[in-house]
Amino acid sequence: MSSLLLTSCGFCTEDIKNQFLDFMDRDLSQLKVSIITTASPSKNDNRYAQRAMHEFKDMGFQHINFVDIEFDDPQMLIHRDIIYINGGNPFTLLYHAKKSGADEIIKTLAAQHVIIVGVSAGALVLGPNINIVDFFTPEMNTMNLTDFTALGVTDKLIFPHYDREDLFKNSTNQTIEERIVEFESNENCKVTRLKEEEYISILVNRKNFLI
Repeated sequence: MSSLLLTSCGFCTEDIKNQFLDFMDRDLSQLKVSIITTASPSKNDNRYAQRAMHEFKDMGFQHINFVDIEFDDPQMLIHRDIIYINGGNPFTLLYHAKKSGADEIIKTLAAQHVIIVGVSAGALVLGPNINIVDFFTPEMNTMNLTDFTALGVTDKLIFPHYDREDLFKNSTNQTIEERIVEFESNENCKVTRLKEEEYISILVNRKNFLI
């Protein structure tokens, strides 16, 4: 059985960190962690990726590496115990996940005893699609992606940073909530709002059904 932790800001609170540690049933020093950095233009040097590296070390993990699926072989993710998908541009992340085959590897790992942490864009691509990103910030689609189908590890449509109006201003001055309600009506779907310091914890069984 796999565990998913979906967040807006990674391990930014003790509550989120403790929920993550509650997933652990083995010696942390023996577990292998990969941090996927592809969504950020600064890759491994991204400050949030670097912060995640330090936080893993502080928790007691000793085997941690960065993986950029734009250039690195995604086979590196196999036999890792924890996959941490850092934030950034969801279109870029989804494009390279599909192009490299990392999407299929992550879906396979999600059906095994692997813990997957999705942060912001990382949480979005674990859902069924990233249509809401195209609705809110189509200008981010610098990859000219036309298929917004995501990995489908969870059926939850996540909207991270729900309380950050400063990040999602538009010309009509609609609030985030007003725009999400419009999107839900257009798409006939339900969006899970995720504030900056909130998280969602999900268990996935081996048949890839949420429980």
